[in-house]
Amino acid sequence: MAAPGLLPGMGRLIEMPAALGRLSRAYSKSHAFTEVLQLPKMELTKLVFPLQELQRHLLPDAKPDLLQLRIFDPSLEAIARAESFFKATPRHRIEYVSSAVRLDHAPDLPRPEVCFIGRSNVGKSSLIKALFSLAPEVEVRVSKTPGHTKKMDFFKVGKYFTLVDMPGYGYRAPEDFVDMVETYLKERKNLLRTFLLVDSVVGIQKADNIAIEMCEEFALPYVMVLTKIDKPSKGLLLKQVLEIQKFVDTKTQGCFPQLFPVSAMTYSGIHLLRCFIATITGNLKTN
Repeated sequence: MAAPGLLPGMGRLIEMPAALGRLSRAYSKSHAFTEVLQLPKMELTKLVFPLQELQRHLLPDAKPDLLQLRIFDPSLEAIARAESFFKATPRHRIEYVSSAVRLDHAPDLPRPEVCFIGRSNVGKSSLIKALFSLAPEVEVRVSKTPGHTKKMDFFKVGKYFTLVDMPGYGYRAPEDFVDMVETYLKERKNLLRTFLLVDSVVGIQKADNIAIEMCEEFALPYVMVLTKIDKPSKGLLLKQVLEIQKFVDTKTQGCFPQLFPVSAMTYSGIHLLRCFIATITGNLKTN
């Protein structure tokens, strides 16, 4: 059954191959935003603003309830400026710093910090690699084996902020995962935002609920990022977006109201997520 709010016929798309980002696959190895700006308007929207593309398939009476989908709605000019923070230059180094299994082993970095956390095999390291695609010399270890990341990996983005790749929870999580992650989330003083990744194919799972409860209990500001949006059909993706948006609206207090759907394969949503990170770390003004 199609989710409430979908236009008639969208339910049939749930079993059909995904079409989102078809043309954007051609840009998976060409990440310059100047090239993205040359795309036809509809293809540009799919690549840069995937939620806007999905909104076209919602019933009119469902759209007012989803206005928060565009709370963060920067201009294309602001998104282009954000790219500079993720592009390595001789004067702006982006590099892996170190790994840690405990907070007292973590590097003492005074910059604003954001961390990425999610279930094993949610595509966390692949997403971080996509964010750093403008700095290909940065080594982000990606594996097809769930639970590959066993430590907290710290990446320095010039003088602007630090990005932390956290171990995955759930299947093959490190034995000391709870102590490692809970201590970091509670006590890391310069942590500005936690990005909680949810697989768009399967939606919020039991393990995700535990992570959400942890963020809520510690009063952490966090954001839900929907990964692998190139995998489900457009109908299934819409269904997941509507259900997860309803969960955020009714079951959370510390979660940013807007979802960020992304694909590390097609780079859909990556440019917008970069802009959001540059904005919340205080390095970019979007208005």
